[in-house]
Amino acid sequence: MARFQRLSLILLSSCAALSLAACDGASSVASPGEGAFPPAAPAPTPAPSPTPTPTPGTPAAACPTGTGQALTDVGTIGAFRICRLPTLITNLTLPSKAAAPGVAYEINGRVDVGVDRGSQGLIGQAGSFTIGAGAVLFANTTNADNDFLIVNRGSTINAQGTAAAPIIFTAQQNLAGTTNDDSQGLWGGVIIAGRAPVANCIAGANDAAGSSTTCENVVEGTGNALYGGNAAGDTSGVFQYVQIRYSGTVISPNNELQGLTLAGVGSGTTIDHVQVHNSSDDGIEIFGGTSQARHLVITGADDDGLDFDVGWRGLVQFLITAQKPGLTTTDTYSMEIDSSFAPATGANPEDALPRTWGRVANATLIQTNTSTSNPLAAIRLRGSADLTLVNSILVTPGNCLVTEAGTADRGTVRAANPALQDQGPPRFNSIYFACGTALTRENTVNGQLITNAEQAAFFTTAPSSGNTTDGTAANALQNGYFPTATTLAVAPFNAASLNSSGSAFLTTTTYIGAVSGPTDTWFQGWTCNSNRASFGTTSGACTGF
Repeated sequence: MARFQRLSLILLSSCAALSLAACDGASSVASPGEGAFPPAAPAPTPAPSPTPTPTPGTPAAACPTGTGQALTDVGTIGAFRICRLPTLITNLTLPSKAAAPGVAYEINGRVDVGVDRGSQGLIGQAGSFTIGAGAVLFANTTNADNDFLIVNRGSTINAQGTAAAPIIFTAQQNLAGTTNDDSQGLWGGVIIAGRAPVANCIAGANDAAGSSTTCENVVEGTGNALYGGNAAGDTSGVFQYVQIRYSGTVISPNNELQGLTLAGVGSGTTIDHVQVHNSSDDGIEIFGGTSQARHLVITGADDDGLDFDVGWRGLVQFLITAQKPGLTTTDTYSMEIDSSFAPATGANPEDALPRTWGRVANATLIQTNTSTSNPLAAIRLRGSADLTLVNSILVTPGNCLVTEAGTADRGTVRAANPALQDQGPPRFNSIYFACGTALTRENTVNGQLITNAEQAAFFTTAPSSGNTTDGTAANALQNGYFPTATTLAVAPFNAASLNSSGSAFLTTTTYIGAVSGPTDTWFQGWTCNSNRASFGTTSGACTGF
């Protein structure tokens, strides 16, 4: 995994330089992931009182009031009045940038939204966090704690930016103007924990229906925050038109915080138009649950772009991943897919249920890794997980796919078996593969090898169909992300046919890839530009605001 790093605050070496009224790290709430407050619905919050309008480019005179919970004024950084968030959010509303210009909101250490309500919502305290369009939230990276925001089970976040005013989560260095295109790993990112089914139970086991109320696990990097339950349609709120910049924390091997972590998040949660930029670990990692997401942009991830595992059975449509140029870090992929590593008693842990089945449509995956010590691929599939990828474009200087089996039954590629909730070998429909070297790569794990010949059959054996396996980068994309005449000629697959019964999340398109053509601008304006990816003049620089 990528190595965590904190850039020093050259321009911010003391509290005086920051002109902060207080620089001490606030104490974290004791064990918020296992709280025992009595259940209580948050009181209605009045509309926040706007701060007096400052001169453009100058800090606001004071922090907003009428926000439901008090904000702490800790001074200014550059053009921003700094208003510290409470460490436990129970009912907080931040005004929009238009209503409260010249304000940024500080995440000081761990900030919890609510106290874990358990897998059935019977304990703890619900929290509600509403964030207005254009608001800027940042991590106080001068303290020794890992800074991150976590929405606990049973609580909600309502972060609704707009195309013209996205909500930005970032690090203090970004406000101070000391970030650059190589900045990463400055804070722990955003975590949403839900009550949807997962496969990696701390104790016991789940079933195919995800009906267990005791199957849960601890969110990586938090120490005690739990996720999981039996509510497939659980909602954690809305996360829309949002940027997350310069995040990613490796606390210890296999114990990391990403840009956006979705842990046991249910299908009732809205995740739409989200960019994660320069995470030193994964851009987005999904741990189980049934979450659905569309219009995702992942730029500059130092590890995987999109990573999903431990029983995630969800949907993604319209995805762009663009890793940083010249990436040579080992073990990094545009997409990594795994199933469960739970210690299932007396059984193959890779067969723990629910089994991961990711259905991804209309992805444009731009892999840049040129490592020669450990040749990589755009996609790694392992752990007996199931994958269905349709209507997508892959561009990489290396291999497009590596498939691994870690057990003797080779669950990643064995025939479909409904009793094991196994969809069979991976399925690809209407994919344009532009692989710089061979289409697939072999890798032996625990004595098990899936040959290149076996992997090649994935692309031609029904239900896979319509794939171009000998494409070239020059013919794949033009002007960055737009399809060429060659890729537009690929007949698209009906992605809507992959929806679960009663769902209409995946839509039918007339093209492959994340973008239909020059008039399709869903990824522009609300995103930010860097040398990892430039989305045009309507998007500003990731180093600015």
